[in-house]
Amino acid sequence: MHHRCVATLKGRNSYTSSLLLSGGFLFTGSSDREIRLWKHDSLRSMTEDDFENLITDDHNMVVAGKGAVKALVASEDKIIISAHQDHKIRVWKIDNLDNDRHKFTHVATLPTLSDRALKIFLPKNHVQVRRHKTCTWVHHVDTVSGLAISRDGSSLYSVSWDRTLKIWRTADFKCLESIAKAHDDAINTIITSIDDHIYTGSSDKKIKVWKQSSTSPGDNKKHYLVATLEKHKSGVNALALSRDGSTLYSGAGDRSILVWTKTAAGSGYMAAIGALRGHTKSILCLATVSDLVCSGSADNTVRIWRGAEKSYSCVAVLEGHKGPVKCITVAFDPTSSETTSTYLLYSASLDFDIKVWQIFLPPA
Repeated sequence: MHHRCVATLKGRNSYTSSLLLSGGFLFTGSSDREIRLWKHDSLRSMTEDDFENLITDDHNMVVAGKGAVKALVASEDKIIISAHQDHKIRVWKIDNLDNDRHKFTHVATLPTLSDRALKIFLPKNHVQVRRHKTCTWVHHVDTVSGLAISRDGSSLYSVSWDRTLKIWRTADFKCLESIAKAHDDAINTIITSIDDHIYTGSSDKKIKVWKQSSTSPGDNKKHYLVATLEKHKSGVNALALSRDGSTLYSGAGDRSILVWTKTAAGSGYMAAIGALRGHTKSILCLATVSDLVCSGSADNTVRIWRGAEKSYSCVAVLEGHKGPVKCITVAFDPTSSETTSTYLLYSASLDFDIKVWQIFLPPA
């Protein structure tokens, strides 16, 4: 497998804490509250001067909240949702000003004012968050660490270091449900599958699998715990699913990536069938595309794994970052030929840089 770094976007005073590819654009969230938009196709050919011009341009970016932008998801066409260290979730609409300029329009901050107002006067809607402090159950009370969208786009899921899992209706962003103490420690990551299961990973070393009840009517279709997966020896930092949703990958502080597959009904839902080992420090992020698994680590490298079932091998190690790789995203490159599949991988590090890698993969 061949690979090359085709561009490095030089950061200045902050690192990139979240990445999202959507609608031909790369969205980046930073540790100092910035959300930026980059044209996906132009990043490969961007020079240092091009980057300097973009980074100083007030267009194609917005500053919001306090602290880091921890996660980004696309809800629908031109709608982006961001999770923040200030305990809030923000919704943005992306408008085209012209070919090179775009505008972020703030649509909502969750929980919405109407949602809070409807809950505040009833004592049953208040929960204790500290010894002498309460708030309504629609609030996150710590960093919102992850977001995910349901397959049909009707629901938004959020997790937080406050240990809760919340479910929001995307039509009006009303909070429908909050699962208190979904984990025993901070929740770090969440993903949804094509069969509508929700996976959460936590510092309590556990992965939990959730599903919405099909028997309750209307908005009362509560979510329930399907399974708890316990094999990691330290906190779970990242989750990813195979294209068909049958295989789950989990990365943790124990330097391992575990591979989970579904089991026969009634036998525990998922079983760990192997581990991908090679990183020398914590796994911080994961991404999948085709039959590839990509992992970023505190050892400053990105590794690319290829395989299926119990047989995986590391086919590339991407080196060049000078700090831990905080987040990655990967997509198929339309310049692929009949003989070689090409992918573009974006990696963001605590060294403040974003690197763009081109990966050339011959047929299996």
